[in-house]
Amino acid sequence: MGSKQDPHRSYGQKIITLFVKLLFTRDEYSLGELARQLSCSKQSVLRLLDDLQRAHRLELEERREGNRKYIRLRRPERIPPAMTLSDSEYNLLLMCRDFTAHLLGAEMFAEATRALEKSQALLAGDGRRSDGHFAVFRPGTIDYTPQQGAIRTIVQGLEERRIVALEYQALDEPRPKALCVKPLKLFSHREAMYLHARLARRPGQRVRTSEYDPLLAVHRIRAATLTERRYAFPRDYDFDAVFNRHFGVIKGEPFEAEIELRGSAARYAAERTWSPNQRLEWTAPDVLRLAFACTSEWELLAWVFSFRESARLIRPDWLVARFHETLAAIRANYDDAAGGGARGR
Repeated sequence: MGSKQDPHRSYGQKIITLFVKLLFTRDEYSLGELARQLSCSKQSVLRLLDDLQRAHRLELEERREGNRKYIRLRRPERIPPAMTLSDSEYNLLLMCRDFTAHLLGAEMFAEATRALEKSQALLAGDGRRSDGHFAVFRPGTIDYTPQQGAIRTIVQGLEERRIVALEYQALDEPRPKALCVKPLKLFSHREAMYLHARLARRPGQRVRTSEYDPLLAVHRIRAATLTERRYAFPRDYDFDAVFNRHFGVIKGEPFEAEIELRGSAARYAAERTWSPNQRLEWTAPDVLRLAFACTSEWELLAWVFSFRESARLIRPDWLVARFHETLAAIRANYDDAAGGGARGR
């Protein structure tokens, strides 16, 4: 088994982390748990605890359960602060952290956890709460740990209204491209995070014009640098008008689609809002006609295909024709694979 020690964390970092954890939370910790969180041995944890008690006169409470030793900070009884968190408020914060864990990345998740640990001091009563109630389903998610620095730079650009220089690797491009953007909104959609922005002039070049403002997948940002140039946030910008009035995160010309769904697919679709102006009509007890506004042909086709034989695209006619072309291409893929597989054995 490899060493648990982390050579990049100094004694000072470890003792401060331990002190903050014991001070701001009212939980008790086993030596093994503290060793894992501090990336050191149990013996090192004991030395850190001893230093805290001798140098800072902290009083610790210890108890044993079997052969495990548990430690917490002894604190005097005191009047709860005037500003407190209710159990419900604290649980909502825990829920928000855990439901977005796949988007935060390791560094930001740890930062959110530290903030919650500090907030336990504002809880009424003994201030001890479990944080193991919530989780997130991770298959298909993206690890945003490599983008932590870029995300922080973008957030700073949003707050200070400063243009951000990016190195962006588009999905179909062989190499990253340099561009300057005015950040408008950082938002999540399903398992991914996106930056909506407007193009800014790169030094020595004219600004490029585009029919639509760039929508950038954050996990494809290779580098982000804050410039000294500032921009005025556009007064006409309305995120909800751009993204929340139509089905599809990819933006094109709006169109209305009508789909017929059956059985459980119909009930699933009826539970949700696909666009604010959608129309639902039950033509039979288990048959739903659903019409809603869209901006993304590709996303709508993928959505209809996901219901297999339980969904039928009715209109627009041009997209029904595209649907049949896609079906033919899928059949051709399988026909080619079946023929190639027989020859390849």
